[in-house]
Amino acid sequence: MHAADEKRDPDRDILRILACQIVIPKTPNTSARDAHVDALCTRLVECAHPSAFDLIVLPELTAIEYSDAVFANIDELAEPIDGPSFQRFAQLARQTQAHVIFGFARKTSDKPMICQAVISPNGELVGYYDKLHLAQFGASAEAAAFQAGNHIFTFDVKGLKIAPMICYDIRFASLAARMADDGVDIVLQCSAYARDLSFHSWHPFVVTRAMENGLAWLGLNRAGEDWGGSIWCPGFADSALPETVFGLDEEFLDISLPLDFRNSNAAKIPILEDRRNDYANLAHHGKNSDPPDNGTGS
Repeated sequence: MHAADEKRDPDRDILRILACQIVIPKTPNTSARDAHVDALCTRLVECAHPSAFDLIVLPELTAIEYSDAVFANIDELAEPIDGPSFQRFAQLARQTQAHVIFGFARKTSDKPMICQAVISPNGELVGYYDKLHLAQFGASAEAAAFQAGNHIFTFDVKGLKIAPMICYDIRFASLAARMADDGVDIVLQCSAYARDLSFHSWHPFVVTRAMENGLAWLGLNRAGEDWGGSIWCPGFADSALPETVFGLDEEFLDISLPLDFRNSNAAKIPILEDRRNDYANLAHHGKNSDPPDNGTGS
């Protein structure tokens, strides 16, 4: 059979993402943590049939409640990279035949890390990312309980390079630019974004970071009255905000992203093509100085 005669598989040309804005109950101890993770995975199996999705994405600290009470007990609730949460999500990955990225408190020899781990469809660890910037303002109080990470991490699915980022990390433009320079196509900003003084600016940050770097961007939050509002920007927004903004409730969103999305976005606005590499070295001319004559005239 000639290639032209073969039946075209539309899923071959898209990345299917299940973005999970989930309810996370109180987790005062390891038993409550493990029961929550097990119940969550049971819900996910019901909406993520085998091979339906390439990637299942879960928010920051998926396994535990985000609260001062939990952080005060973080030494008990933190777990190693291959701990109970990993084992249960690895089972989910095998059941759904999807990559799974989830958040947990990663135990170390010092303070724990706020971590996102990636599991392959066969249930093996692909790698992990530890939050680089710890939020210590508004409803966030992480610095006393956690330590900051020291690396970025990328992984490939269907030829697209994907990078995790965690919540407050979005505020630092150089980090997103570094990821773009490293060839990242999609940023998964897994968050615990409380509706405090910083919440209102989160969505504009997502759109800006996505468009200025030519990336697709998922800003994923946990569900609830004090949370919610997850947002998906496929690298280009032709209105004030992309259409895909979640409400407050638990929601599982099926996202289909064409594998060639960057080419179509660049055809609309060629930001990366037009970006200069010499901004740091540009001459600085003050009020009373004239710019150099470069032969182009006025």
